[in-house]
Amino acid sequence: MAMRNYRWCVAIAAALLLAGCGGGAESDSWNGKAVALTKEQVRETLPDGGAMKRWKESARPTTVEMDKLNYRSEACPIKGNAGCENSRFFGASTFRRNDNAATVTVTFLIIAYDSEQAARKAYDVLWDGYYGKKAGQRAKTFSLGPIGDERDARFGSSGYFGEPGAVTQTRVGTTLLWTLAGSVDKDTDGVNEDSVRDLATVLAKRARQAQNGDAPSAALEG
Repeated sequence: MAMRNYRWCVAIAAALLLAGCGGGAESDSWNGKAVALTKEQVRETLPDGGAMKRWKESARPTTVEMDKLNYRSEACPIKGNAGCENSRFFGASTFRRNDNAATVTVTFLIIAYDSEQAARKAYDVLWDGYYGKKAGQRAKTFSLGPIGDERDARFGSSGYFGEPGAVTQTRVGTTLLWTLAGSVDKDTDGVNEDSVRDLATVLAKRARQAQNGDAPSAALEG
């Protein structure tokens, strides 16, 4: 997704850290709960070093309360911060690794809402209004498979030199989740549909586990 997008992702996570608050199709199988997550559950949902073997943590999982305008501006950078209505928490974590002599990066984002209805209402607002554009104007859609309650994904080349990048958005109950992945090298195969699908699946599974009342434990295989 190119260095500029990587820096944007790290900037979000860094802003949260500086705040000192780190502390339609069929969906995948679960027990039917769609509960509002606590701040700690949101933080635990974000993949950490244990869930991302072979990746280096650039910004640790961090969560803030959505009670200040600047946080809403980071999470929902649309006019009037549309899509952040009835949101409770915003979190991020960022990783990078060297893959085939190139640097690959991924940032996970989460917005937790007070109800499933609020998350469902915000879904199209944020995808159409902002996140769906993160992979560039010529990006193509691709399938994530049956993860979450709603899901979208686009793969493109949004960097200055055609570096590959992808964005996914998933709704799991009361949460909206994003995976922003990319490379700073044009020729690397470290970012492709399969690898991005795996990353998005880990995040969705962790969100599902949290809403089931379990400690998130899903991890990236390999």
